[in-house]
Amino acid sequence: MRNKTRREEFANATRASLLKAARAVFVRKGYAATGTEAVVRRAGVTRGALYHHFRDKLELFTAIFEDVERELAAACQSAGAEGPDPWTRFCAGCHAYLDACLDPAVQQIVLLDAPVVLGWKEWRRIDSAYGLGLVEDGLRSLAERGVIAPQPAKPMAHLLLGAMNEAGMMIAGSKDIAAARKVVGKSLDQLLQGLRVPAPAGVAARRRSSTERSSTNSRRKNVKT
Repeated sequence: MRNKTRREEFANATRASLLKAARAVFVRKGYAATGTEAVVRRAGVTRGALYHHFRDKLELFTAIFEDVERELAAACQSAGAEGPDPWTRFCAGCHAYLDACLDPAVQQIVLLDAPVVLGWKEWRRIDSAYGLGLVEDGLRSLAERGVIAPQPAKPMAHLLLGAMNEAGMMIAGSKDIAAARKVVGKSLDQLLQGLRVPAPAGVAARRRSSTERSSTNSRRKNVKT
């Protein structure tokens, strides 16, 4: 593999500076109130450098939106890798999404601005590209293990992802985001429990306890951060 030239390294560094600066301004002001002049000034580059890397403000925003979506998917995947059993791990991944909705970048860029700026269809396409596969794989794995009833994974993944997106928008639009997170977290637990195959009373109690621990651990991690 060839080494990058100094010109390529400089170009990559300039692009990274623009993305970092624009992300901070978009989060603080929102897309509509953000001018490209504020972005180049914060990044310490020229307007020409901005338009060398991005066609316009919309293309710059889209690149940042995809960056945040990648980070969000990675956080959910990481949370979903921990836990004693597949069900607990799946629930942890779902709750990690709600935790991420407390992040100002996720609130402003993913949940508030992107649907309006990009349009519902494009926002949904990009959001699904990063999150739908994770949910679908998780549901398919649970069905194969008999944890949930056998069913087509894709339709249920769309429904569940849609519910979590709505929950995220509720958090982002709330005056008390911590309280909203707690409320929608309980609703998510009830929704997830409805997917499970009925079990004897003793097993069902242990299942509820496992899901509640997943939700509680998620909230504790969020408090620590």
